[in-house]
Amino acid sequence: MEMPEVIVPNPHLLQSDHLLKYILETSVHPREPQILKELRDTTVAVDTRSPIALDPHSGQLVGMLLKMLNPKRTLEIGVYTGYSLLATALSTPPDAKITAIDPKAEWYGVGLPFIKKAGVEHKIDFIHSIALPVLDDLLLLQGGNEGSFDFAFVDADKNNYGNYHERLMKLVKIGGVIVYDNVLWGGTVASPDGDGVPDHMKEIMAMAIEFNRRIAGDDRVEICVAPVGDGLTICRRIS
Repeated sequence: MEMPEVIVPNPHLLQSDHLLKYILETSVHPREPQILKELRDTTVAVDTRSPIALDPHSGQLVGMLLKMLNPKRTLEIGVYTGYSLLATALSTPPDAKITAIDPKAEWYGVGLPFIKKAGVEHKIDFIHSIALPVLDDLLLLQGGNEGSFDFAFVDADKNNYGNYHERLMKLVKIGGVIVYDNVLWGGTVASPDGDGVPDHMKEIMAMAIEFNRRIAGDDRVEICVAPVGDGLTICRRIS
């Protein structure tokens, strides 16, 4: 008889605001580069709705990954005001190149002064466009770009995460890393029936659940879902 899977209780990491505050105050905020803090504060000031930039805890994890990978060529799909883009630029070698894609240049304009102030603008090729045509063009360019990127970060339209993944499986080299943000969508993915989930979150909740199912079954990648911020899925391409 097959025994049921034993679920070890989560030690409050995703349930305690006090513990999150402790982590941020002791380990994250003191280590956050001042230029990133300035951009984060500015983002909150200019977008009073609900700023959707990468949170500093997630930024710290992504920055550490980048320093371990030492990537020379990276992709950023979804830029917003550029917090994750600036974090990437600060964590990559001086000769690294970042292709950053976003259809809303006005938000990138908010972060650009901070990117310039940090002295990393030369690393960034910002493309004002929706992402799929750009990714397809990269794959079609003479000489090809298949396997030419070391790292990719995705925080864009959730309905296209699956489409982005298929392109990135060609663009990112074997051994390269892809990080997807917002895969837990405020914890709603644990409520697939939608009970207690606000109506405005249900559509993306369904998209996140489908994407998570798809990635979990993709044997081309090794994966780890990191419960920081709104959830990061870290993929290492193995085939």
